[in-house]
Amino acid sequence: MWLGPEEVLLAGALWVTERANPFFLLQRRRGHGKGGGLTGLLVGTLDVVLDSSARVAPYRILHQTQDSQVYWAVACGSSRKEITKHWEWLENNLLQTLSIFDNEEDITTFVKGKIHGIIAEENKNQQPQSEEDPGKFKEAELKMRKQFGMPEVEKLVNYYSCSYWKGRVPRQGWLYLTVNHLCFYSFLLGKEVTLVIQWVDVTQLEKNATLLFPECIKVSTRDGELFFSMFLNINETFKLMEQLANIAMRQLLDNESFLEDKSLPKPRKPLKNISALKRDLDARAKNECYRATFRLPKDECLDGHTDCTLWTPFNKMHIPGQMFVSNNYICFASKAEEACHLIIPLREVTIVEKADSSSVLPSPLSISTRSKMTFFFANLKDRDFLVQRISDFLQRTPSKKPCGSDREWKWNFGDPGCEEVPELPSSSPLAVSPTSALSNRPVNFCAGEVPTASQGLLKLFRRNSEELLGPKGAKEKMKEESWNIHFFEYGRGMCMYRTAKTRELVQKGIPENLRGELWLLFSGAWNEMVTHPGYYEDLVEKSMGKYNLATEEIERDLHRSMPEHPAFQNELGIAALRRVLTAYAFRNPTIGYCQAMNIVTSVLLLYCNEEEAFWLLVALCERMLPDYYNTRVVGALVDQGIFEELTREYLPQLSEKMQDLGVISTISLSWFLTLFLSVMPFESAVVIVDCFFYEGIKFILQVSLAILDANMEKLLQCCDEGEAMTILGRYLDNVVNRQSVSPPIPHLHALLTSGDDPPLEIDIFELIKTSYEKFSNLKADDIEQMRFKQRLKVIQSLEDTAKKSVVRAVSSDIGFSIEELEELYVVFKAKYLMSCYWGNNRAAAARRDQSLPYLEQYRIDMEQFKDLFISLTPWSCGTHTPVLAGRLFRLLDENRDSLINFKEFVTGMSGMYHGDFTEKLKVLYKLHLPPALSPEETESALEATSYFTEDVTTEVSPFVSELDFCLHCESQGQSLGYVHTLSTAITLILSASTSALFKILWICCHCPCLLILRL
Repeated sequence: MWLGPEEVLLAGALWVTERANPFFLLQRRRGHGKGGGLTGLLVGTLDVVLDSSARVAPYRILHQTQDSQVYWAVACGSSRKEITKHWEWLENNLLQTLSIFDNEEDITTFVKGKIHGIIAEENKNQQPQSEEDPGKFKEAELKMRKQFGMPEVEKLVNYYSCSYWKGRVPRQGWLYLTVNHLCFYSFLLGKEVTLVIQWVDVTQLEKNATLLFPECIKVSTRDGELFFSMFLNINETFKLMEQLANIAMRQLLDNESFLEDKSLPKPRKPLKNISALKRDLDARAKNECYRATFRLPKDECLDGHTDCTLWTPFNKMHIPGQMFVSNNYICFASKAEEACHLIIPLREVTIVEKADSSSVLPSPLSISTRSKMTFFFANLKDRDFLVQRISDFLQRTPSKKPCGSDREWKWNFGDPGCEEVPELPSSSPLAVSPTSALSNRPVNFCAGEVPTASQGLLKLFRRNSEELLGPKGAKEKMKEESWNIHFFEYGRGMCMYRTAKTRELVQKGIPENLRGELWLLFSGAWNEMVTHPGYYEDLVEKSMGKYNLATEEIERDLHRSMPEHPAFQNELGIAALRRVLTAYAFRNPTIGYCQAMNIVTSVLLLYCNEEEAFWLLVALCERMLPDYYNTRVVGALVDQGIFEELTREYLPQLSEKMQDLGVISTISLSWFLTLFLSVMPFESAVVIVDCFFYEGIKFILQVSLAILDANMEKLLQCCDEGEAMTILGRYLDNVVNRQSVSPPIPHLHALLTSGDDPPLEIDIFELIKTSYEKFSNLKADDIEQMRFKQRLKVIQSLEDTAKKSVVRAVSSDIGFSIEELEELYVVFKAKYLMSCYWGNNRAAAARRDQSLPYLEQYRIDMEQFKDLFISLTPWSCGTHTPVLAGRLFRLLDENRDSLINFKEFVTGMSGMYHGDFTEKLKVLYKLHLPPALSPEETESALEATSYFTEDVTTEVSPFVSELDFCLHCESQGQSLGYVHTLSTAITLILSASTSALFKILWICCHCPCLLILRL
């Protein structure tokens, strides 16, 4: 390619001149091509270590003048053909012109101007799609594509200098991390190392240090382990590798292939050697952390964050922390863990005002909300820019209508230092608790239906009120009073200050009257509900009367959902449960319905109305327990792996015993999927749910560890899995909540585990207290890190299971061995996946339906089959190979959907590899008949058939053999009937002599219809 002229002082250093004229030199890099000797080896090694551009462009053209010692590089090329083209252009277009000039400076000026003009002309036709990428990065991407044969669509994310340990010898080179591959290249004194690994093949990533290897990254695949070390910033590299591997796992799990975010804002300052794609991935990682920390909707994108302090009126202090600003929220997290968390939805903001700075309170900013709360931030580094960003987001925030009013409320921007919106009347739902606001909303889904549950079913089906008048009722009133005091001091609603005091109150149990409201707030479901008004009602109307597999499963499980509770012994509760589950199945068909969702949803309906229960279910399935409720319960298996890892760390004595008994895999699924609701008395399990909505999966893990710890001595003495399950079952059955005001609900599981001696009762609050005392050092960030590690292991294990299942399903009637089938499956799957991330659209990914059997999940189209056929087939017929591949594909495609599965694929391959002579000829025969023929070929064959009539046969003696008949027709220039000719040729091949076979070959060479038989 042409280069903007660059000055070169030493033209002969490390380069060999191959052509020369008075004005230009064509040079080749030493060590490139044949020969080179020791000098070439040293130069090649130097180029790799120093990441020289000569690796990707080993040819160049220099401009020179006779009396000047300075040379100018004007072109470079990756191949001799490319550089020769540039050289010939210069000779044909510039040499005669340059000979006219008398002044050498004028010659150089003319050449430089001409080259710049050529480059400008070429750039007109190029799309500036990667203009943000720095020049050095573009060069590295070209090297990557050339070195590893990657197509243009394969994007480089970043590259690092490092060493790959081959045995005990480190090979210094460059590690290239692309969206779909990990690549490494090294050239050291003539020894070349090239590695290409797909991220979907990675089974484990670890960062560790040993005596043999310094601080290094270990990449494990099914084929072995690779070690990379000597990184300049190993933490950054490892974090990026984790992120790319995680994207690959998402692709295997639910077809979420990577799509680059083109809407990223340009950086305020130019970033050196950081690609737009790397910025995109960094932004995604920050967004995920931000959303998880503050339980925000999945589409919320972080705009930026800054250090600041927050004035907390409950303790009269300025707490240091960070402010986070996104499209719809302003959030704050203190540096001291649990000191204070704050979430301010922009829909609640009425005033954003810059206050006067002072030495005590520099750069203060106050934000007021509709609920009459004002928040003071200070020590903001770039306050003016921050206020401007918040103003921009406020302008984009949708206007809201107060209840009972048709007037739109619009943002009013006056003074740039003060952003103000009209205040809502006191009747606004935003000024009161969420539950009380929505419980008054009239909802009518369909006339004639069972009445909608407009409030928690527990209020409608409370069987008696005796407990409310006794000591338990007094205790419940005290809890409510404690929460009211907390609301007075810390605020109520989404803008509440969340501190260690909040967690303490949750641990003591949420009062039943406040449970629905606080579940909505702590889970973040409230945010999604108020920003999607009418969404649930529309879903219910659309799903009404629709039937599919999910609705059938829902109907089957409706009466198994807490059948012992009176709320679900009548049609009101059952109908509400049906509507919520069906609406979610239509919202998220990928999940649809999974067992255990009915149990969780029925508990949600006890404390919330239908719409609230629906959005809590959304938060549960899509954010708090990701991938739990699908056909393969991947999320639950991932957290089961985390539980096993934590057991090894905190309970090492018990860990090995539990592994031997195989108990953890049994108990964890039932505990995690239903949040203990199916294994613990209801009034106790609901306290677990309280803590879960506040703490997340961290609490479920720590209380599970506390249960194992409490039963350690008994479990160590168990002889089998059944005995261990009985011990744990009895323990959980007797976890009681003595403070519950609801009458006890019979627990069916207790009847199966009751013994002769009455077991000791365990107070649920004591169990929770113990779990915090012993295992509270679990961190949410650490759990997310472990989730990534376990997700790799679980998904790869499921893929291995799928491979074995598919191979077992097809092995009985296929000629390949098990090992050969497994290798073919890997190739078949790789071709499918390649189309997902290298295709022009996502049609390939859309073809994979995980609800189908494993055999039907990966299917390829004709173009993919042709690629595999050309690389694998033993039948090679030159230019006719694509035709043969197309006909074989149509023959194998039995259901005519233009896709074939693995069984159909290996059936075709098996016939070619392992079929006997007769079977192979039968396949060839079928390839000349519909449906193997394309419509055009079929029409051509029918035209040929029309020439074959009974009149032709009368011209030949009835005693002539079929072979002579064929030869006669050909000699007369007449075309044979297509099918008759084909069947005759096949018959003769099976029975003819050697001389006859030569005659048949002659026919095949002259009959257009039998081109395939030239094999």
